[in-house]
Amino acid sequence: MKAIRVHAHGGPEQLRLEDIPLPEPAPDEIRLRTDVIGVNYVDVYHRTGSMPLPLPYTPGMDAVGTVDAVGADVTELAVGQRVAYAEAPGAYAEFVTVPVRLAVAVPPALDPRLAAAAMLQGMTAHYLAHDAHPVARGETVVVHAAAGGVGQFLVQFAKRAGARVVGTVSSDAKAALAAELGVDTVVRYDRDDFTAAVRAATDGAGAHAVYDSVGRRTFHASLDALRPRGSLVLFGQASGKAEPIDPFLLAQKGSLKLTWPTLTHHVLTREEFTTRAEAVFAGLLDGTLRARVDAEFTLADAAAAHAHLERRASLGKVLLHHS
Repeated sequence: MKAIRVHAHGGPEQLRLEDIPLPEPAPDEIRLRTDVIGVNYVDVYHRTGSMPLPLPYTPGMDAVGTVDAVGADVTELAVGQRVAYAEAPGAYAEFVTVPVRLAVAVPPALDPRLAAAAMLQGMTAHYLAHDAHPVARGETVVVHAAAGGVGQFLVQFAKRAGARVVGTVSSDAKAALAAELGVDTVVRYDRDDFTAAVRAATDGAGAHAVYDSVGRRTFHASLDALRPRGSLVLFGQASGKAEPIDPFLLAQKGSLKLTWPTLTHHVLTREEFTTRAEAVFAGLLDGTLRARVDAEFTLADAAAAHAHLERRASLGKVLLHHS
C-alpha cells in the first residue's frame, strides 16, 4: 500500500510517498481503508521534531474511512461501516490500523468530508470548552487564532454556552471569518494590543479564560488579559514554546490557573471518545456547528498541504485524498 513516511525531522520535503506492507489489525484494532485524511498543525510539530514521534513513522492523527478488517476481540464496529478516528498516528496512508476505542461510526447523513474536517479539531475544542475551562453563560473568553481549525469550533462552543468571545486573528480575511462565526470583538494580534482590547471589552475586569494555541508570542499577554482567578489554557505552540515561569507569578497576577491539557487525556475510554465525537457530529447535523474545508490535496501532495498550513493562510480544515 502507499503511505507517506518521515525518516528525518525537517521541512515538508521530508514527507515521502512510499510502498509499505499492509498492516494487520491487533485483537483490539480495526483496519480502515482511508477515504478522507485530516491534516492538522500537530502533524507539523511531529515532522519538525518539536513534538517528535519515533522515526521513521507515517504522519496523520485522524481520518474517515471504511472498515476493511477487524481484530479478533472487536465487537463494536463491523467490516463495511464508515468510521472516523482520531488520536492515533498513521493516517497519511491508504490503510491504517487503529484501536477500536479511538474510532466511532459516522452517521450516514453526515458528509464524510465534514466528519473528517471536524473530528480531531472539533473534539479538541469540545474538551477545551467543556473540561479544560468549562465555559459558562455570561463569561468573557479569549480564543487565539479564532479563525484556525480548533479556534473556529472553540468560538462556536463558547457562543453556544452563552459567552462573550474576544477572538484574535492574523489577517483581515481571518477577521472577517471570525466575525461571521460570531466573535464579539475581533483583534489583530499581529499588530494590535489584544490585552487592552480584552480590558476594554470587560470594563477593565479581564477575561475569565484565554485559550492559547500560539504559545511564545502571546503567553505573557494572555496572562495579563485575565481577571483574578482566571484560567490560561495552553494547547499549542505555533510561535514556539512559551518560556518557563516562576509559579509565584500566577499568584502575583491574581491567583491565576495555568494548564496545558491534551486530547489524549480526555479520551481515556471508548465511552469518553464516542461521547465527544458524537456531540460534534450531532452539532454538524443539527446546524449548531459548522465545519469549513479550506483546501484539499492528494496523498502524494502531502508536502504541499503542509506548506499551505505553515503559510498561515488556511481558513479551515486541510484534507488529503488518494487521488
